[in-house]
Amino acid sequence: MNYAFMTFSTPELTLREVLAAAKTYGYDGIEPRLDVGHRHGIEVAASPRERADIRRQVADSGIALACLATSLTFADPAKTETMLRDARDRIGLAGDLGVPVIRVFGGGIPAGLGREAAIGLVTDSLRRLADHAAERGVAIAMETHDDWCDPRHVAAVMRGVAHPAVAVNWDIMHPVRTGRATIDESFAALRPWIRHLHIHDGRGEGGELTPIGTGIINHRRAIELLRGIAYAGFISGEWINWEDYRVHLPRELATLKEYDR
Repeated sequence: MNYAFMTFSTPELTLREVLAAAKTYGYDGIEPRLDVGHRHGIEVAASPRERADIRRQVADSGIALACLATSLTFADPAKTETMLRDARDRIGLAGDLGVPVIRVFGGGIPAGLGREAAIGLVTDSLRRLADHAAERGVAIAMETHDDWCDPRHVAAVMRGVAHPAVAVNWDIMHPVRTGRATIDESFAALRPWIRHLHIHDGRGEGGELTPIGTGIINHRRAIELLRGIAYAGFISGEWINWEDYRVHLPRELATLKEYDR
């Protein structure tokens, strides 16, 4: 397996420092979170010269940019055109940097909009982006999150889009903590489209973070299932406002690698 972490673990570190931390602790990649002020500098506002410098730093480090984590959502018809414009900008950034995946959300479904209409809206938006993403060598990965924690709803979008550049970011916690699906049920629903993973452990419906192996999420089973399909993407740790990265980054990776033996 390939392992990465999102920069919520290291929001105050520069790109060079994040890459160095990943190398020190044995990670294969990092996942920059965009649009929230992290110091890595990977943002749509980066100039062509800055993008070229980022690409050089990453290549020199031997650490991959696994995914760009965006805040894009597509379930609100009042925001559709803005989201499509912003998505094209972020697909362009990923393409310039050689990043294979961007993470997007379905987003909250507005009052009065039914589930089937929301599925249709998200499907249409992702379909409109798919060819552009493919041209830039980028996959758009919709996360199991917010009003889309039920993997069956995400699978319905995938079947509707039916394009190789549109895929799934399987956050293995959210379907479980909300009671929508088990690890096995989520995997069965999403298997054809899984391109990226977010992992973290926690307790209760709120998902209060705990070290992997001490909460309600069966990471060992998730890895077993992924090995069964020779999964070649990244498993990325998303730890928001948690411990000092020097504590959790090495510990969580050690547990994951133990499960991966």
